[in-house]
Amino acid sequence: MARTGRRPGNQDTREAILAAAREAFAERGFDRTSIRAIATSAGVDPALVHHYFGTKDELFLATVQAPMDPATLLPEVLNGPVDGMPERMLRAFLSAWDHPVTGAAALALIRSGLQHDWSARLLRELLTTRILRRVMGTLPIDPAEVPLRGALVASQMIGLAMIRYVLKLEPLASADHETVTAAIAPNVRRYLFEPLKLPG
Repeated sequence: MARTGRRPGNQDTREAILAAAREAFAERGFDRTSIRAIATSAGVDPALVHHYFGTKDELFLATVQAPMDPATLLPEVLNGPVDGMPERMLRAFLSAWDHPVTGAAALALIRSGLQHDWSARLLRELLTTRILRRVMGTLPIDPAEVPLRGALVASQMIGLAMIRYVLKLEPLASADHETVTAAIAPNVRRYLFEPLKLPG
């Protein structure tokens, strides 16, 4: 006999959990969403969510259909002198985007974010919780400036993705990694480390 609350059929159960998670993460964000709340919304036991997806982090990545966990790139970005982080960040970004598997999936994620509000909110959560928060937390930056500096870095990286991979504007679209890195790293460095020149 099936346990109370469990939906019949493995695929139906999995899809129900994903739908509930997608709604919860989009509405409340990663930090304020719990496995228990997702399970309740999906009509399943919390243990079943862990059975299908493991941790909340893994469920979130499945929800946004991320091609990989961006956190796996962080050691490559964080290991080394702080002043070399902009270059390492760009090289890791370009390597992931130019990979035939992860690049295609990342492109689909960006396009979905442009077309659907819930996708945009999930993409924002992916950027903030999986990437920017972890990178910015390692830097000697005034905590009050972290959100703005992180958003400025994101604007540079997403802008690069749009021009190079979505619009494919030449010569940037076919430029080699070192050319792109040399051209854009100074902007990333300014956003990360240099004084912010704000009005007032």
